[in-house]
Amino acid sequence: MMTPEMMDAIEKELVFVATADEEGTPNVVPIGFARPLDERTILIADNYMKKTIRNLHENPRIALIPQNARECPYQFKGTVEIFKSGKYFDMVVEWAQNVMTELEPKSAILMTVEEIYSVKPGPEAGEKVA
Repeated sequence: MMTPEMMDAIEKELVFVATADEEGTPNVVPIGFARPLDERTILIADNYMKKTIRNLHENPRIALIPQNARECPYQFKGTVEIFKSGKYFDMVVEWAQNVMTELEPKSAILMTVEEIYSVKPGPEAGEKVA
């Protein structure tokens, strides 16, 4: 589903993550720790989340977009599973602490990408591409 270029942009860029609570109130935050594991899954580290993680517990739907939408003009939508232990949590802890030793991730968020949309300005904007 995600191309190598899409996956590269997600890993190298800051991404903006959108969630909503069970009443539909939106929340968008910048996230520095997002890494595709394969063409359908993205691992996200919960280092400082408050509203975002609360929203995901209430409503597991998520959307993200890389900071540089000119280079990667796509929005990724899907659902998440949250892990406080196990393989994905261990991966997040190792990854985060390799970047900043003082980080103590609270959970690992595994996003399954279900849809990809174009955000490229022009007639393709908003069109589903995968």
